Amino acid sequence: MSALNRRAFVRQMAGGVVATSLLAAIAGCGRKQAARAQLVPAGSTVLALGDSLTYGTGASPETAYPTVLAELSGWNVVNAGVSGNTSAQALERLPGLLAEHQPKLVIVSIGGNDFLRQLPEADTRANIIAICRQALGSGAQVLLVAVPKVSMVAALGQMSDHPLYADIAAELNVPLQREGWSKVLCDSKLRSDAVHANAQGYAQFAHSLHSTVVAAGLLRQ
Repeated sequence: MSALNRRAFVRQMAGGVVATSLLAAIAGCGRKQAARAQLVPAGSTVLALGDSLTYGTGASPETAYPTVLAELSGWNVVNAGVSGNTSAQALERLPGLLAEHQPKLVIVSIGGNDFLRQLPEADTRANIIAICRQALGSGAQVLLVAVPKVSMVAALGQMSDHPLYADIAAELNVPLQREGWSKVLCDSKLRSDAVHANAQGYAQFAHSLHSTVVAAGLLRQ
């Protein structure tokens, strides 16, 4: 290869490296960094916001998931689950709960009643985003819990998370509990009825959630 050709080759390669690096940088700008959670010390107040699955319908209050999670984590977990609540109703209750309890972490598990009542998905999404933003604005961290979507296969015991939860978690850069309720509610041995867990199911969910908060950096092992 002549000296002239070598110089042309080097310029071509350098241009390719710069172009590749620029494309990678542009692509990287479109991706958010993974959520960096802060440790929530033992004894901290944690607010579990939700509906009947948070309240513990189908089992006793002592076996509801917030109670079990409190035992596993050492947190003071406030059960703010109200049976039948929609995302709009949970959003309406949230300001008073934040003012009263001043939690370090809010666990958001809501939306199931919206799906059962076939409320507009856009409204559910907007309400859940507003809940998370309001909690974050109070100084609390947020852990979002995915709720199963309603479908024909769900009626046959095959459930999967509604995709809006992964979208919201990515948009707000908050940790997400995946498949916790889906795995419990698709197993007849873990259910008290078609849409509620039993004591064993709530315990399994709480243990799964505990693993998630440890993995997210909210709690030490």
